[in-house]
Amino acid sequence: MFYVKTVPALKRARADIHFKRLVLNRAVRCTVTSSSTAQTEHDGVRIRGGSECPGLSGRGGRRREGTAAAAAANEISVDFEQTREAYKSKDSLELLRSLVVFKLCSYDFLVDKNKEVMDLAKKILGQKTFDQFMKMTFYGQFVAGEDHNDIKPLIQKNHSYGVGSVLDYSVEEDISQEEAERKEMDSCVSAAEKENIGKDHRERKYQAHKQFSDRRGGVTGARTYFYADEAKCDQHMETFIKCIKASGGSSMDGFSAIKMTALGRPQFLLQFSEVLVKWRRFFTFLASQQGKDGLEALEQRLELTQLQEFMTKLGANGDFYGWFKGRKEDSTGCIDMLDWNSLIDDRTKISDLLVVPNVELGKLEPLLGKFTVEEDQQMKRMLQRVDVLAKHALESGVRLMVDAEQTYFQPAISRLTLEMQRTYNGEKPVIFNTYQCYLKEAYDNVTMDVELSRREGWHFAAKLVRGAYMYQERERAKEIGYEDPINPDYESTNRMYHRMNELGLIPTENKVYFGQLLGMCDQISFPLGQAGFPVYKYVPYGPVNEVMPYLSRRAQENRGFMKGAQKERELLWKELKRRLASGELLYKPVY
Repeated sequence: MFYVKTVPALKRARADIHFKRLVLNRAVRCTVTSSSTAQTEHDGVRIRGGSECPGLSGRGGRRREGTAAAAAANEISVDFEQTREAYKSKDSLELLRSLVVFKLCSYDFLVDKNKEVMDLAKKILGQKTFDQFMKMTFYGQFVAGEDHNDIKPLIQKNHSYGVGSVLDYSVEEDISQEEAERKEMDSCVSAAEKENIGKDHRERKYQAHKQFSDRRGGVTGARTYFYADEAKCDQHMETFIKCIKASGGSSMDGFSAIKMTALGRPQFLLQFSEVLVKWRRFFTFLASQQGKDGLEALEQRLELTQLQEFMTKLGANGDFYGWFKGRKEDSTGCIDMLDWNSLIDDRTKISDLLVVPNVELGKLEPLLGKFTVEEDQQMKRMLQRVDVLAKHALESGVRLMVDAEQTYFQPAISRLTLEMQRTYNGEKPVIFNTYQCYLKEAYDNVTMDVELSRREGWHFAAKLVRGAYMYQERERAKEIGYEDPINPDYESTNRMYHRMNELGLIPTENKVYFGQLLGMCDQISFPLGQAGFPVYKYVPYGPVNEVMPYLSRRAQENRGFMKGAQKERELLWKELKRRLASGELLYKPVY
């Protein structure tokens, strides 16, 4: 049977952690970040003699005509061809390093065999000399330094030229594929599943599959964490805390990035994601029964009287009409997806979160047969670690970005992030969710979360990315047999960005932040920053040897980008020639 309870689930599920809903004035904040994917693409800014970005068109970030703010925005002009301004933060050796590194990244052999080449170089040169060589080349190009003290000069220099920082501790465990597979299968399969293989209600998408258990495969530019034990998760939390403090100590407006899979057993993320998707799917089914199918997510509404009648016919117990009427201030007699989602807030035990509706039987069924005491505690500890990080970010004046991950984890990650936003984004945007705009559902997810923030009175804050998991996700969907979650083509993803115009975001109001990776697209970042736009670099850091897996993955990503980034190399050469001709080859940045 369906049972409706009035004790908020996620509040209770987090043990001592209280998810307080704040009703304050709403303000929209959004960061725009995107991986470079084509010749004219540069992390959220398109180069064609000027800049184009979501919500903008023409030189210097001019907004589409038709808005009252268009005239003011159009007065700002940024010329990305002026290399003197674009590279004034770099000395000539840094420009030369960029040219060399970008060129090497364009050779397929070196990229494909980069790990073997680096291992050989380490044996020949020795660890100390190898580390110094990496700092002069690849490490120096894409990584800020080894620790929070080492990175301060670069952060302060960039800040003086109008470019902020998103700190990201980029150490990734260097383990074999076999060990990665073992860890993933152990941490994503519950005790109940091991005992009752094939006897639960799980969908294949939200189950662990050995052939895709090494989540590093087919992923570029994203760190991957594999669960070892609770102590390791605590270590990751402490590392993130140090990153938050470093960000707070380096600038007044910094960001710090975290990954949810680093903070707990991924089994919970898989299971909770499946629950959220099934409840949402059930709402769509009910809407179709009332003739509301085919509409966008927020346009679908259920008439409560019809809903009650339908549920009663199914044999479901509970006063659904009275439940929703009691929670809504208006008296329309209808509910939408956001109202429906409130049902999931109201489970009394954390294991009760993991129940799904059975249309045929008209009742809620547990996703799994049972949960061990330790599994229940693991779920709680993940939520507690997230809350600790949010509190540190608030205290340090740092904005916390929760990175997006694979689609079989993401619904749970987004929901937990949303709960943090409800608690901490009341007075200002502190917690930023990440939306991967190559996903078919991206637009619906953004619009629903924006509307929820409006209703509840907290600050919506988001990072928009194209996404890092496209190849892996497509292969997994095809192999396992579920719908490809990725947009079918490049233009479909572009439309996900352009539809964001409806939110009325104007960069000159500092409601949109531009972001690029450290060591890439400087000719975009620094002119924008010096023109007054809020611009940030994603700043990785960590010990040379421990950041090698990150650098290896970055080389893979840069190959495709650098083959099409002839324009950037031309600008670097142009500036070096200009300095040579003008006697400024020994130029040193002043800040």
